[in-house]
Amino acid sequence: MTFQEIIKNETIRAYIQRADESLVALGFTEHSFSHVTHVAQTVKYILQTLGHDAHTVEIAQIAGYLHDIGNLVNRVEHSQSGAVMAFQILTGMGFPAEDVATIVTAIGNHDEGTGVPVNAVAAALILADKADVRRSRVRNQDISKFDIHDRVNYSVTKSQLRINDAHTVVELTLCVDTHFSSVMDYFEIFMQRMILCRKAAEKLGLQFRLIINDQQVI
Repeated sequence: MTFQEIIKNETIRAYIQRADESLVALGFTEHSFSHVTHVAQTVKYILQTLGHDAHTVEIAQIAGYLHDIGNLVNRVEHSQSGAVMAFQILTGMGFPAEDVATIVTAIGNHDEGTGVPVNAVAAALILADKADVRRSRVRNQDISKFDIHDRVNYSVTKSQLRINDAHTVVELTLCVDTHFSSVMDYFEIFMQRMILCRKAAEKLGLQFRLIINDQQVI
């Protein structure tokens, strides 16, 4: 079973779509196909760049694509419920136990509330997920009704996660339009996520840097 087969699976697509519909009702930013595809692609970039084998990269992509399905159950502890759902889905599809274990572990550890970068796949998923901050994830079209999460995401006009040529540093570079949100607003809601990113980078043998408007802040 390949990553391409996973993304074409109608059951999985239904779960991702319905999970995102729940978050629409709760007022959250986009967590649908755009987000999970972006995360899967970024996970691939991280692990390929660091020289991991093709099978590990593919397993990590599957984890990235499935990581938010737990929102179908509830936003609270969605990483744990998503891990359980992924276990049942992948086991039912005949995935090898070793691969299921890796995917479930990564999904269960991607959230900043309880997550720990216990292995390379989990670490890459954390970095990929937390780096997806962008204006297009904001669904509220009325700027006057933005909450702090809307303001922060809307203010980010460009986001890029890159590993340097020496494979010693992973850098998240953001361009923030301070007309909509201050840099302090970003830290108010994302500090815990950035701390987890630093731990994830360390698991991969990297230093984590956060650059906002050409200034290194972490």
